Formats: sequence, structure tokens, C-alpha cells
Amino acid sequence: MSKQIISFKNALSGVWSTIKSESHMRFHIVAAFYVILFSFFYDFSMMQWALIIIVIGAVMALEVLNTSIEELCNLCADRYEPLVKFAKDAAAGAVLVMSLAAVAVAFIFYWDIGVFISIFKYFSGNISMLCLFAATAVFSIIFILLGPVGIKDTVLNMKFKIKGK
Repeated sequence: MSKQIISFKNALSGVWSTIKSESHMRFHIVAAFYVILFSFFYDFSMMQWALIIIVIGAVMALEVLNTSIEELCNLCADRYEPLVKFAKDAAAGAVLVMSLAAVAVAFIFYWDIGVFISIFKYFSGNISMLCLFAATAVFSIIFILLGPVGIKDTVLNMKFKIKGK
């Protein structure tokens, strides 16, 4: 049993490392958050929910795999190698293909002008929810650009500057 627990911890460590180091992974997390958030405005079947979850998971899994391939390539070649470039480009291409498929699924499931109007009315008629939505959008941009490590470092730097004054 302890071997399985260690394997699980190592897998989580790999995902966390990808989140910390890759802005693309953070973008996928933010996109997934908003996809799930806006899903509540729709009347999706269990099959549609399952497909949404599978597509989100596939995009994120491929991003983790892409990151591992890139890191292995960086370890194996300290100079330009055409085969290393091919491997890195192909791995990134796999993420792109799945991401485009995810966009197609989203377009099929979410394109409904009536629901768009309902979402607009919901947020425009509820100032507290509009402010919360705006705050999540700002935080999302910061999260994508800085990542958890950058946010932590920025907060700590601000804290030390305040204490220093």
C-alpha cells in the first residue's frame, strides 16, 4: 500500500511542477474553471458533463506529458538537435490538436445565444456576482502570467517592503 501512496504523491508532484513551471498549464486550468462555471447556466446531460470532464482531463494530461518530453529533451541535448526539435514540436502539437478538439466541443455545447443573454442578465443584474467575476478574471490573468511561485514571491516582496518602511 505504501508503494501506491508514494506513486500517487510522485504523480501529484509532477502535476504541481507542471503548474508551477508552465503558463500553458495554468491557462488550461483557468479555461477549465470558466468552462465548468458557465456550464451551470446550461442543462447538460450526464453524458455531456462526462465528455466535458474527459476533454478537460485530456488537455491537461497532454500538457503534463508535453512538459515531461520537453524536460527530457532539454536534459539529453545541450545544443540544437533536429530530432529534439521534432520531439518537442510533436509533443506541443499533441496538446494543440486536443485543445482544438476541446474548442470544437465547447462550440457545439455552449453556442446558444439565449444562454449568452441569460448569463449577461445574471451578471449585469447582480453587482456582487459581477464584482466577483471581475475579481476572478483579474486573478486568473495574474495566475497565468506569474504562476503560484511568482504570486508567492510578489506577496512576500510586498510584505517585506511594508515591514521595511
